[in-house]
Amino acid sequence: MTKSIRTVAQYLASLPEDRRAALNAVRKVILANLPEGYEETMQYGMIGYVVPHRLYPAGYHCKPEEPLPYAALGAQKSHFALHLMAAYGDAATDAWFRKTWLATGKKLDMGKACVRFKKVEDVPLEVIGQMMARVPVKQYVARVERMLSQPREKRGR
Repeated sequence: MTKSIRTVAQYLASLPEDRRAALNAVRKVILANLPEGYEETMQYGMIGYVVPHRLYPAGYHCKPEEPLPYAALGAQKSHFALHLMAAYGDAATDAWFRKTWLATGKKLDMGKACVRFKKVEDVPLEVIGQMMARVPVKQYVARVERMLSQPREKRGR
């Protein structure tokens, strides 16, 4: 993606129709279940779902001028990626997400926060909706602040 892409509409328009359709299917579920307060924007070359600075002025601890990321959705060269920061930052949420996804019978290709998939049919969309709805903004910000207050060596998993 080029730096000239500044909006979600531009990002989607830059994709081939089949890839745009796949992203839009996941995006529709995200938007339908995203708790109040989060906003959709472009962040790090993907569609980002963030806590805006008006709600959390500190922003992303790694880059404070950026809003705090909650999730991101993007089309990579050979797959799609859904980054779920709320799953990464909380062991119970991560365990719930993995168990719930696998209970659908669908294969899960997930790193610490990134779910990779090749086609939308590989994704249990209802689980994505439940995950997005799971963590309200205030709760997510409290988790992040709690994590940041810990010594650096205790933050990771």
